[in-house]
Amino acid sequence: MNAKKISVFFLMIVGLLLVSACGTKEYKPQAINEETDKCVICNMSVKDDPYATQIITKDGQSLKFDDIGCMNEWKVNNGTETVGAEFVRDHNTGDWIKYDKAYYAYDPSYVTPMAYGVIAFEDEATAQAYIAEQGMGKLMSSTELANHSWEVNREMMDMENMEMHNEREHLDETKEHMEMDNEAEGSHS
Repeated sequence: MNAKKISVFFLMIVGLLLVSACGTKEYKPQAINEETDKCVICNMSVKDDPYATQIITKDGQSLKFDDIGCMNEWKVNNGTETVGAEFVRDHNTGDWIKYDKAYYAYDPSYVTPMAYGVIAFEDEATAQAYIAEQGMGKLMSSTELANHSWEVNREMMDMENMEMHNEREHLDETKEHMEMDNEAEGSHS
C-alpha cells in the first residue's frame, strides 16, 4: 500500500511539473532605440513616442512600427500565427499596453506618423475625453479595429510631404546662399 501511495504521489508531482511547464509565456515590449529602430513596414525611423507599436513574436523577436496602421498592415500580410503579443502606447503617458486591452480614438483628421488616424489609450474614459477635446472622432476597441478599413488619409500625407519638400527647398536655398557668400568672401581676399 505504501508503494501505491508513493507512486500516486510521484505521478501527481510529475503532472504538476508538466502543467506548470506548459504555462503561458509572458511577452514584454522592448525599448525603442531611435538611432537604429526602423518600422518593419514603411522603413521610417521609429520614434520613442506615443505612436510607436510593436509585436513580439512567439520566438521573442521584436517587430517595431511607427504607426498602428503599419502594425495592422504587417498582420494582414503575415497573419497572426507567430504573434506572441501586440503592444501599443497610451497616447497621454507613453506607457506600453496590450493591444487587445487598449481603447482607440479614430478620425481621419487625427495626425499620426503614417496618417492612419488611430490613437491608443489605456482606458475608455481617457479615449472619450480625447475625442470630446478634438470635437470629432470615434471610440473603437481592438475587436472593432479588426474590421476597420485602415485607409491612409492621403491629404494628410500630401501635407506632410509638402512640408518636407518645402523644408528641403529652404535648406537648398540656404546652402546655395551660404556657398555664394563663401565665394564672394574668397574673391575679396
